[in-house]
Amino acid sequence: MDQDSQLLGGRYHLLEQVGLGGMARVYHARDQNLQRDVAIKILREDWIDQASFRSNFLHEARAAANLSHPNIVTIFDFGHEEDRLYIVMEYVQGTDLKTLIRRRKRFEIQESVALMIKICQGVGYAHRAGLIHCDLKPQNILITPDGSAKITDFGIARALAAVNPDEHSEVVWGSPLYFSPEQARGEAPSPASDVYSLGVILYEMLTGEPLFNAQDSTTLAEMHSLTPAPSPRRFNPDIPVAIEQIILKVLSKEPSARYRTADQLGRILQTLQETPIQDPGVEGGIPVDIMAEAHGSETMAVDAPASAEVDWLAVGLGLAAFLALGGLLPLWLWVCLLYPSCPINAS
Repeated sequence: MDQDSQLLGGRYHLLEQVGLGGMARVYHARDQNLQRDVAIKILREDWIDQASFRSNFLHEARAAANLSHPNIVTIFDFGHEEDRLYIVMEYVQGTDLKTLIRRRKRFEIQESVALMIKICQGVGYAHRAGLIHCDLKPQNILITPDGSAKITDFGIARALAAVNPDEHSEVVWGSPLYFSPEQARGEAPSPASDVYSLGVILYEMLTGEPLFNAQDSTTLAEMHSLTPAPSPRRFNPDIPVAIEQIILKVLSKEPSARYRTADQLGRILQTLQETPIQDPGVEGGIPVDIMAEAHGSETMAVDAPASAEVDWLAVGLGLAAFLALGGLLPLWLWVCLLYPSCPINAS
């Protein structure tokens, strides 16, 4: 790279390439004006002339620029200079989750749950902001040295308001190893689609194995759509049954069978984290039904107030007991008072 090409927009000095994807290169750079390190994503030269890729690139910048959350990479700037289109982002020290999985094979149970809670917090915030990520995978999750998680790459994110439930696309966007069954079929995504992808990521963190593996994307799409998820405990017997139940729920083929949003999944995992995990072979593990949180509502269940209606059965039983204990005297007195000639009335 020559000296002139190392400066973007008259202010961003490119230091080194730190990532390479199908659409873009990522550089560690220095903002000369604000004197801070940044990451710059530059659309690859072979895509710059294609309008659809330029549009997706701009879409990513706009989608993520409105999100401000500790677990989402912050977007600072967007620029176009000659044959270079670029996004300026927060520079995150650390590495991506996929690299860590390859390096470590599998994560400890508690560490996996704690990390996934943080990821759910970021994705859940995007869901509440009306955005579906649509491309969640370990490569798009950056892990800092202190164990924090940062979600990036909103290149194919969809606004909830713009999703037509009946839509169908012949072109499937996303990563075949991690996308949901409905995405694999070209159907409309939803926040539950992101929840499925989070389940695939958690599965891989705990087992060291991808959920499905195949040589081509078509076969992978079919497996996500049709093949039941194998038990994660088959690869890692140390996984508690409670966690396996959560994973298999979010890997359901039908979106309605999963948790509705990442927030819901995060709450379930938070409950699990706050409860001592039992022996892996013992069912239960948490004092609440992990399947109980309703798919269709974000509200928490509360006990219904006691009914104010009269329990006539109880009244009848009480009267019968009273008659049995007091004999017929009370009844005689009541009947007597109904007639004027009653001695009691006469007195």
